[in-house]
Amino acid sequence: MRKQFSKKSLLLIAAVLLITGSISAREYDITDYGAEKGRNSTSAIQKAVDECFAAGGGRVVIPAGTFITGPVILKSNVNVFLESGAVLKGSENIEDYRSGNTRRGIFFCEDACNISITGDGTIDASGSHFYDFTKNHGSPDFDRSLTRQKDDYMKDGTFFSDGPVKRLAMPGMTIVFFHCTGITLSGITVKDTPIWAIRFGYCEDVLVTGITIRNNILIPNSDGIHCTASRNIRISDCDIVAGDDAIIMTGFDKNENTPPYSMEEQEKKTYGNKSIYAENMSVTNCQLRSSSAGIRIGYGQHPIRHCIFSNITIYESNRGIGIFAHDTTDIEDLIFDNIIIETRLYNGHWWGHGEPIHLSCASRFPEHNAGQIKNVIFSNIIATGGQGIIVYGQKESRIENLTFNNIRLFIKNGRETLSYGGNFDLRPAAGKNLQIFEHAIPGIYAQYINNLSVNGFNLSWDQDLPDYYTNAIEADNFINLRIDNFQGSASSNSKEKAVIKLSNGEKFFILNSIIKENDASISRKNVKN
Repeated sequence: MRKQFSKKSLLLIAAVLLITGSISAREYDITDYGAEKGRNSTSAIQKAVDECFAAGGGRVVIPAGTFITGPVILKSNVNVFLESGAVLKGSENIEDYRSGNTRRGIFFCEDACNISITGDGTIDASGSHFYDFTKNHGSPDFDRSLTRQKDDYMKDGTFFSDGPVKRLAMPGMTIVFFHCTGITLSGITVKDTPIWAIRFGYCEDVLVTGITIRNNILIPNSDGIHCTASRNIRISDCDIVAGDDAIIMTGFDKNENTPPYSMEEQEKKTYGNKSIYAENMSVTNCQLRSSSAGIRIGYGQHPIRHCIFSNITIYESNRGIGIFAHDTTDIEDLIFDNIIIETRLYNGHWWGHGEPIHLSCASRFPEHNAGQIKNVIFSNIIATGGQGIIVYGQKESRIENLTFNNIRLFIKNGRETLSYGGNFDLRPAAGKNLQIFEHAIPGIYAQYINNLSVNGFNLSWDQDLPDYYTNAIEADNFINLRIDNFQGSASSNSKEKAVIKLSNGEKFFILNSIIKENDASISRKNVKN
């Protein structure tokens, strides 16, 4: 006779199974494999990972204390758990990072599934050890004669207080996943990485929650979370300080490849992203600081689409949000909502010029046209910056369907305004004329754009800005520009007294604003409705 169980009995059985299942997921304490505090324990950590994997998975425990390490290869079904007070400290010996013909960082994983790094401990990559803080990094990748300041712009022989500083021989990226499915990073702190802190390449189903990244703001390319040709990514409740972009979605593979893209690398692996897209990224409840962009979308040959960013603070950054169609494929369907942005002009060889928001189409390859940026919405943005908003399409690569809703922008003076202001920075771009070049600074500048809607734009300026800070809104080569509920003026010292400056466009509408369509404060040249 079949035995009947009550609801209470079934709940009890489920609880027992849950407990016994937890017990059966074995733990592998690295000290049981020879790890010692204060000593290089790479081999011991690797042994613990390997045995955990061989047994079908479980938890590799990093107990409280500081353990020195070089590269560790992670594998499927392994959770690395850093207890409170645990520190994995990157070796300061560059030779400890050699893996075959390359140098790796601290954790590397390829073609695996169900991998996680969790806990309350810290991964300290010792990145500052591999830099010379008395010298500049990089050399000019632009033509000074095209800048407003000419030879005085980023003058040779100047030490730049904002960095970046000179790189020496260094380890690879600190935490790297290639072609992986089902990755979780939770709770940990990652600090002082010598280059990118975390990379997801060709990955799928990624969760990053509650982590802290504290990189040296002077170190070049020390990105926060960089996702390349990956999909289905959720990032929440993170606090990131990065000496380059803080959160990034790009469409390139292991290298910044030239057109066109290939699926060969993806198809030969078992796990990871099998689509052509870098897509489906959701980022919320994060605090970001960057020497480049707080949020960057773009670069690489895979098309990028379907990304949402909400409830974010970007502070003390060189650029707020950057969207770059600088390759041959399109970027589309992006939403940015409830974001506070604070930027300033940085000195030194950082990309960006204090723009709170930047969108540009500018090919990196002379023989190819750039892709397009399409279907982007910015809503509920409060921004303070050293420059205005830039929307830079081109004749062969127009921007389409861009909406700004409820934007409050204050453009401020700063310590580098005279030294660096009055220029646009579109790097990387194939032509020198599109790298860094002299340009007036309106509140919003837009060119080669179809369907631009500005709804609820409130603009104010510092009173002592140079005269190259100009109009509230300037648009050139546009089709269908709609401005609704605008409050603002031209900069007080501007030589151009027009509040709105329009040229080479058609279909212009202004509603519910402090100026009307036929107002004298609107400058028109070759514009028709």
